[in-house]
Amino acid sequence: MKYWIVVVSKDHIARGVAGGFMQANHGKEGPLKRMAVGDWVIFYSPKQTFAGKEPLQAFTAIGEVADDQIYQHKMSDDFIPYRRNIKYHEGKETPIAPLINELSFITSKTSWGYQFRFGFFEIPEEDFKLIHSTVVD
Repeated sequence: MKYWIVVVSKDHIARGVAGGFMQANHGKEGPLKRMAVGDWVIFYSPKQTFAGKEPLQAFTAIGEVADDQIYQHKMSDDFIPYRRNIKYHEGKETPIAPLINELSFITSKTSWGYQFRFGFFEIPEEDFKLIHSTVVD
């Protein structure tokens, strides 16, 4: 079992939670192929909305990879992103700031946002457990 973080605005992950799916890195297939059934995914939202500038800097959703399917969904004529089904769990929006010093995947506590620029990455189980304990009621 692996543990992943996906970076996505709050408005976009809300659509994913409502539909039971996720996309990563602007709909690329590669990240989704790295995941397996039962892997956990935590969604981090740096902003409230994709097009906006209002910061959020919080974990906004959590779930498990539901099955082996990776599929495309036509959103417009020129945007057909890849998706993966996720079994989302109830949770609460959790600011990252109080956790920064305890998360081992954040190596530079002063430039902590750097890691999130990759959009999709694996984290250690210990970090997952810490985030999970603050997000899931």
